[in-house]
Amino acid sequence: MVNLLHDKPIDARLTMQIKTTIEDHRIAKLAALAIALHMLEAVVPSPLPGVKPGIANIVTLYVLFKHGFACAAWVSILRVFASSLLLGQFLSPTFILSLAGALLSLGVLWLSMHLPKKHFGTVSLSILAAFAHIAGQLIIVRLWLIPHASVAYLVPIVAMAALFFGLINGIIAHKLLYNEISITDTSLRGSHH
Repeated sequence: MVNLLHDKPIDARLTMQIKTTIEDHRIAKLAALAIALHMLEAVVPSPLPGVKPGIANIVTLYVLFKHGFACAAWVSILRVFASSLLLGQFLSPTFILSLAGALLSLGVLWLSMHLPKKHFGTVSLSILAAFAHIAGQLIIVRLWLIPHASVAYLVPIVAMAALFFGLINGIIAHKLLYNEISITDTSLRGSHH
């Protein structure tokens, strides 16, 4: 290697190499998919300000059940940060709302993993995560953006949206998981494991 500034060879001992694992690559692919879904959702107008289907959360649920909590947390947090950077919202109120929702949702998913699997599957965890996500956002809205009790009037509307979208996203994630569809296979043939 040659240092372009000084036309001298670069000492190989001074270069830094990052070792990546298969898990790193998996997280990157899944986070990229979640980011793409989030970006797609960002361009679709919403009938109610701030109410979105959260289709990127399908990826988080899929990852949670396929690869575990740590991988799902990485995918979710990377999605929040990268999407906010791509949309020009990093450190804005929108970013803070998204991060609060994601963190509370991840907390609830972590706790929910210890519930009886017979009664708490993909769909029920999706609904719980959707309610946690909206709760995290409402807490930020109430404490920081609109410090007024009237925020409580939003609860029934956003709770219905959380129930509806949590149910739909949970059903989609369930279908992906139990039809053994890989959401990261990029081959041209169908990917059934």
